Amino acid sequence: MRLPTGETTAALRDSLRKRSLFTVCEEARCPNLGECWADGTATIMIMGDTCTRGCRFCAVKTGNPRGWLDHDEPRKVAESASIPSLRYIVLTSVDRDDLEDFGAEHYAATIRALKAKRPELLVEALTPDFQGRDSCIHTLCDSGVDVFAHNIETVERLHRTVRDVRAKYDQTLAVLAEAKRYRPSVVTKSSIMLGLGETDQEIRTTMADLRQAGVDILTLGQYLQPTKRHLTVEAYVTPEAFDQWKVVAEEEYGFAYCASGPLVRSSYKAAENFLLSRLGGQQAEQTLADGAGVMVV
Repeated sequence: MRLPTGETTAALRDSLRKRSLFTVCEEARCPNLGECWADGTATIMIMGDTCTRGCRFCAVKTGNPRGWLDHDEPRKVAESASIPSLRYIVLTSVDRDDLEDFGAEHYAATIRALKAKRPELLVEALTPDFQGRDSCIHTLCDSGVDVFAHNIETVERLHRTVRDVRAKYDQTLAVLAEAKRYRPSVVTKSSIMLGLGETDQEIRTTMADLRQAGVDILTLGQYLQPTKRHLTVEAYVTPEAFDQWKVVAEEEYGFAYCASGPLVRSSYKAAENFLLSRLGGQQAEQTLADGAGVMVV
């Protein structure tokens, strides 16, 4: 992977700092940062840089923000969407268990601000689980969001080892199912990390569970250990195996689209995934060629 250097990367970093905006690219130490930032793309992480949970795979800082929110953040994020060529924006956030509504209204306000500024803009939200509260899920779905993403991360057997105790396998499935039930037109999306010790049958079972919950888009990527404090890698999955899993996901389980590869992440090439799943083939390629892009700050 390329290092995060060059004029475009420097300009993007400067623009983010001026607006006091965080990115999951930096906070989660994403291996694709150099590639994406060199192309002028980033995934905005709202509600601060401190997560109230402590998943053992994640490099984002853990702590208690004690109710802090930047109430001007929706405007700041909306201002970043003023570039005419921008067609698709990805938002994600930390978990905010310290807030009464777990940050659902703040998240929705950010999406509404984006839509007010650019109604044609496609918005993807990679959300926390809101502790499974339906009213919070409905708040997000009512905001105008186009893609509701929430990651299952790993197979059921490994959940207690990999994720914070408050992040439950069945709860994740219920969140995704409720988003689809409440707003059938919304595209739902989830992600599985491979290389944590899961079996092939467990991957298949997780795929089946996600499809049962109505999930449209799946991403599969290799888990990489961000620091020595985090979970170790149990296996490196070959590119050929990732290619095979893509076929399994789409042809056997019926996902509308599956992005599968060692360096694929849940918000990596998000616009392409969405367009390919909905338009397909040459039409999607032409749409991208006409200037559709992901978050450009």
